[in-house]
Amino acid sequence: MEFKDYYQTLGVEPSSGDAEIKTAYRRMARKYHPDVSKEAGAEDRFKAVNEAYEALRDPAKRKAYDQLRAGGYRPGDQVRQPPGGFQRGQDGGGQPDFDEIFAGGGAGGGFSDFFESMFGRQAAGAGPRGPQARGAAGGGITRAKLAVPLESIYNGGSVRIGVNGRTLDVGVPKGIKPGQSIRLARQGNGGGDLLLEIEYAAHPQFEVDGRNIIHVLPVAPWEAALGATISVPTLGGPVELKIPADSESGRKLRLRGRGLPAGAAGTDGDQIVELEILAPRAQDDAQREAYVQMRDAFGSNWRRS
Repeated sequence: MEFKDYYQTLGVEPSSGDAEIKTAYRRMARKYHPDVSKEAGAEDRFKAVNEAYEALRDPAKRKAYDQLRAGGYRPGDQVRQPPGGFQRGQDGGGQPDFDEIFAGGGAGGGFSDFFESMFGRQAAGAGPRGPQARGAAGGGITRAKLAVPLESIYNGGSVRIGVNGRTLDVGVPKGIKPGQSIRLARQGNGGGDLLLEIEYAAHPQFEVDGRNIIHVLPVAPWEAALGATISVPTLGGPVELKIPADSESGRKLRLRGRGLPAGAAGTDGDQIVELEILAPRAQDDAQREAYVQMRDAFGSNWRRS
């Protein structure tokens, strides 16, 4: 299998912190999202960006990956899986407390053999790898983490996973929270139960803050200055959002009830839209002249205003 340089994929240095990695992921996922980009190969780039972020956003995965990368591998180099599999876990040895299953249908799904060999990740229809029973104290229960796309958390319904060569449809209650579990009777190893602990899969457009959803919306300078109405993605579909005139970068606007559902008790979350003012690249002489006129109109003291 071929080695993947996840830092190169995201365009960051190996010394980058979590915030820098998250920012790079968000920027590149937005650039190559299939609903936005018309570039050739955008979908493959989008999947590669998602895979890289999944590997680097988790401290244990990133540590294991860094240990392998320290061997001098370069993109395209062939990597042999050592006997017994790659050593994982925060101490660099042993297996993690849980194997991890990712539900099909998430954005950018379909991870490489390299990723699955390192982290034991399994998408729908994958091979024989799967969750393992964790000791006699578990009473025959097979435990695993199930990373569910946010759309499935918002809408409820079922997700499809692969476990030990079998394909299962798992019912996901609407609004289920991270850390809660779903038990599948007689679907674990040896005919025992399979206990799936829920976590939220990374999303290229949204972040989760409790029951609220955070979305960073790029706006042009004139949209922020003059005001505009822009279509904004939400988990329930796009909505029109009015951008007030004289908005600054970092301003937060609230879409009430557009966050994660709270279920029978509690209040549904909101979607918080954070404005990010971006200056588009000038593509022709007319656009460059527009920037010249903007420069002359604002002068050199605009930073002090």
